[in-house]
Amino acid sequence: MNLSILFGGASFEHEISIVSAITLKEKLSTFNLTFIFCDTDHTFYLIEASKMKAKTFSSGAHKKMPVLHLEKGCFFQKSMFSKTQIDGTVLNLIHGADGEDGTVAALLDFYTIPFIGPRVDACTFSYDKRYTKYLCEALDVKTVEYQVLRKNELNNLHIAYPIIVKPARLGSSIGVSIVKEESELDYALDVAFEFDETVIVEPFLEGVKEYNLAGYCAKDAMHFSIVEEPNKEEFLDFEKKYMDFSRSEQVLGAVISEELTAKLQHNFKKVYDRMFEGALIRCDFFVHNDQVLLNEINPIPGSMANYLFEDFAKAIEELSQSLPHKQKVKVNYEYIHSISKAKGK
Repeated sequence: MNLSILFGGASFEHEISIVSAITLKEKLSTFNLTFIFCDTDHTFYLIEASKMKAKTFSSGAHKKMPVLHLEKGCFFQKSMFSKTQIDGTVLNLIHGADGEDGTVAALLDFYTIPFIGPRVDACTFSYDKRYTKYLCEALDVKTVEYQVLRKNELNNLHIAYPIIVKPARLGSSIGVSIVKEESELDYALDVAFEFDETVIVEPFLEGVKEYNLAGYCAKDAMHFSIVEEPNKEEFLDFEKKYMDFSRSEQVLGAVISEELTAKLQHNFKKVYDRMFEGALIRCDFFVHNDQVLLNEINPIPGSMANYLFEDFAKAIEELSQSLPHKQKVKVNYEYIHSISKAKGK
């Protein structure tokens, strides 16, 4: 199977995307892989598989590799007398801005390039934590209580301490703080507002259990990963998550009841259906006071949550064969012709 892994992007999570791509090189070694790097200036480079190392990008060596362009149906490399097309499905592995905000999805849709990843509407509701809350409210999926604060328009905080402060449009725990008392709030807000003009404030739940579940739809059926209970302290900070993105060893499933597993899968399916077709996503849940609460939707999880699947390569192949197809618009200029006829032209 031909598969192009698209990674990088102009994002605070740029380096995490590189780590994810290097990990998938190993996990999908049976595929015919191509690596397409999107630099922060939005230039696309064709990266040799043997050069898929962190130093290639940190040293700037990737800038000596072939530049790629886009045309209908594919990326291509052009030379003075010819051009070489890169055929096959693209796996969108750009975390954060560009990849998860809908920019790349719109670009690939525009050029009718088949791709694995969230579509534009799915990106809208998963990239911004406010819209995730709105989506869950509409779907009757319970979430943690929250309050939205905007830069230079701070409202009185009505959530009791301790609280968690998060940038609304960022992942990987970047800019996230636990605030235990009011004296710590201003600093936490300053940190969060460095990354976004809007932040989400939630109560820090004591004694909460956290579970991660990934899945995708293929051939009209949902396919779920195992349920993972992350090993964490108060929360997974950026450094822990950064290391987490390089995981390739399958983890052990959480020791939970069939009833809880069914509840997690039920809530996952409600979020996924008619929104995330074509993508493999991971939902992070809290269980608190016997209630299942959606914490976050990861539309492009780190290293595609490969470690949650028994046969990850099979999952990607199945998904690539079940991608949604955008309806083609037919234009026959009937309206213009009728106007021209009426005017005698």
